[in-house]
Amino acid sequence: MSINALYTDLSGYYDLMCADIDYPAQSHGVRRLHQLFGNGGTQHLDLACGTGPHLRHFIDYGYQCQGLDINQPMLDVAEKRCPEALFSLGDMCAFQVEQPLDLITCFLYSIHYSAGIENLKGCVLSAHDALAEEGVFCFNAVDKTRINNNLFVSHTARHDDSEFTFRSGWQYSGQGEQQSLRLSIDKITQGVSQSWQDEHPMVALSFLELEKLLEPLFEVHIFEHDYERIAPWDGESGNALFVCIKR
Repeated sequence: MSINALYTDLSGYYDLMCADIDYPAQSHGVRRLHQLFGNGGTQHLDLACGTGPHLRHFIDYGYQCQGLDINQPMLDVAEKRCPEALFSLGDMCAFQVEQPLDLITCFLYSIHYSAGIENLKGCVLSAHDALAEEGVFCFNAVDKTRINNNLFVSHTARHDDSEFTFRSGWQYSGQGEQQSLRLSIDKITQGVSQSWQDEHPMVALSFLELEKLLEPLFEVHIFEHDYERIAPWDGESGNALFVCIKR
């Protein structure tokens, strides 16, 4: 299947695929970081917003929210979930906004969907240009040098008369600027099985490389990938939260 076909075809089941994600904790954690490092404003954009679960929480916090995604079926669901927000179909590697933003978020490692270093630079520059003075760009990332190709996560969920099993894992060859996210979905309905396999090409880089890319435009803080506490990255773990303040 094509890169986005699986998400497009199963956009109605996307929330099932992410059923084990603690959206309240993630949203609250980033809100705390924004309160600590931000400019006090509430204009917010969520890149690769999907069906809008994070946006729902930021709206409830009092933010004026926008969402950007490359898949219209995802945005159709998001608009129903968050009718107060504004949504745009577009590429996060080249976007513009009409008014300066105070917070730009990109959850669920979606920053890696930039696919290559040059595209990632475009995303970073677009975010910088879109932010107001001392605005914050916050996202999570994975370090290519710490990817375990044998590690997968999985969970099951029921919807109507079907049972779904979702399985995903990072893959990196050990060289180059591309890694991938391998995803499989198994669906059983009244004894009939269906399966989907997809592989999403994503940009690969180390945290040190990412920090070097960001630093000309942002003051960069790297934290442990823990939304319930604020702790500096230990220099060892392969997942981290980046808080980038516009220079």
